[in-house]
Amino acid sequence: MVAVTDSEHSAAALHPAERLELARKAAADAAVDALLVSPGADLRYLTGYQALPLERLTCLVVPAETEPFLVVPALERAAAEASPAGALGLEITGFAETDDAYELIARRLPVGTRRFAVDNRMWAEKLLAFQAALPDAQACLAGDVLTELRVRKSPAEVAALRRAGGAIDRVHRRMGEWLRAGRTEREVAKDIADAIIEAGHETVDFVIVGSGPNSASPHHEVSDRVIRRGDPVVVDIGGTTADGYCSDSTRTYAVGEPPAAFRELYEVLLRAQTAQTDAVRPGITAEQLDAVGRDIITAAGYGEHFIHRTGHGIGMESHEEPYIVAGSRRALAPGMAFSVEPGIYLPGTFGARIEDIAVCTEGGGERLNLTGRDLVVLPG
Repeated sequence: MVAVTDSEHSAAALHPAERLELARKAAADAAVDALLVSPGADLRYLTGYQALPLERLTCLVVPAETEPFLVVPALERAAAEASPAGALGLEITGFAETDDAYELIARRLPVGTRRFAVDNRMWAEKLLAFQAALPDAQACLAGDVLTELRVRKSPAEVAALRRAGGAIDRVHRRMGEWLRAGRTEREVAKDIADAIIEAGHETVDFVIVGSGPNSASPHHEVSDRVIRRGDPVVVDIGGTTADGYCSDSTRTYAVGEPPAAFRELYEVLLRAQTAQTDAVRPGITAEQLDAVGRDIITAAGYGEHFIHRTGHGIGMESHEEPYIVAGSRRALAPGMAFSVEPGIYLPGTFGARIEDIAVCTEGGGERLNLTGRDLVVLPG
């Protein structure tokens, strides 16, 4: 494992100034005259500024041929300047309540702008306002440009994901404190959510506690079902750290001795997930990695019960490229981070999922979640 240095914790390491130049070049290569990026992961990735998503416009403008600038409401300017964006040498312009921020940006774009790209999460009302201000230009998605920058993580980003993975591992290691017969899924989930914050996250992104038959529903969240002795319980949890990077890890537990049929299912799943994490390496495609585990599960007779993709990318969003799914011929490359989370679900009976975050490295792959993957049987 690579040691984390103090520099890898710094805003400058996580949000280097050269990203703006890389974004500008990527826009030019894609024949996009300007990128228009509103609050969200793309803006934070490029500048370090975690802007509030307000009805007033906040927008990073990255023209393909001229210098980038950030437009913010005047009352948000101090916050923008105090963020990592303020250390980038980036012009930060505030606008007054009576100003038309869309016209302000339109006037500053190069003459003859014909194609502008907006971030994929921009509110529809803001896109429509830009289209009105730029009636002769065509709008497209900035995700087509920015995804290829974000998909390969820097060493500092991998270090941030490793810290996030360690934080969520600490929560899983405490599961025996909360998960037991007689408690409801909702009660257990509340304790887990509190622990996610205590472990070093800034926000709780999701908590899934699926017990008994609910474990066979992949996106079950929580209910008032009382956990019973012998229940399998799927616990899928994640949050976002102060760095802005996400965690996501699933372990399946049993409260007391589970049915023999469940143990058989779990052993197949464990073999599949282990084989997939071991197969991570540069050059393997997303669909090939998906097939590694799917083939094992299918050969054991559970193929129709593995009903979702193997995984999703992770970084400043919990779901992003690359997606580990059949049909994706994207070749994995060093720096790509993603979940490996096969599952087997028998409707109305029980199910299981095992999930680790993995990073493709020059020499293969690294798991960022290090809690044991064997079935943990907790006291009933």
